[in-house]
Amino acid sequence: MRKPQPHWEDVEVGTEIEGFDIEIKPRRTFLQISGSQDWYPVHHDPAFARKAGHEEIFMNTGFLQAALVRVITDWMGDTGFLRKLYFEMRRQQRPGDTMVCKGKVTDRYRKDGEGWVELEVWAENERERVTTPGKAWVILPLHQGD
Repeated sequence: MRKPQPHWEDVEVGTEIEGFDIEIKPRRTFLQISGSQDWYPVHHDPAFARKAGHEEIFMNTGFLQAALVRVITDWMGDTGFLRKLYFEMRRQQRPGDTMVCKGKVTDRYRKDGEGWVELEVWAENERERVTTPGKAWVILPLHQGD
């Protein structure tokens, strides 16, 4: 069942955005790098990852970006527009972790006749807490007549 389309006027600063969680397993890691064609060995070769100073293989940038985008697009609906996304990969999501992705509304304003919403988004896990903090700028539709 599809969620109702959020409109700019109905969004409140401080509202938490429902996210999702996903288990990071070696198979998921291998499938993701195969699909993205990111063959850098730190993502699939444990010995190489350890030699490079990491404890284990870890998820790549594309996976984390896609996860944050999913949080945003699930929330903003079909007529919302993701204008910009910024994030930092500070810590890793590794096999054995459960990655939790969430968000929160931090600001809303009108700009050039459009309804803008700023969001904090992030990925976290129990081992590292927030691993990938980010910020997004979304344009939401206005109610008729605004």
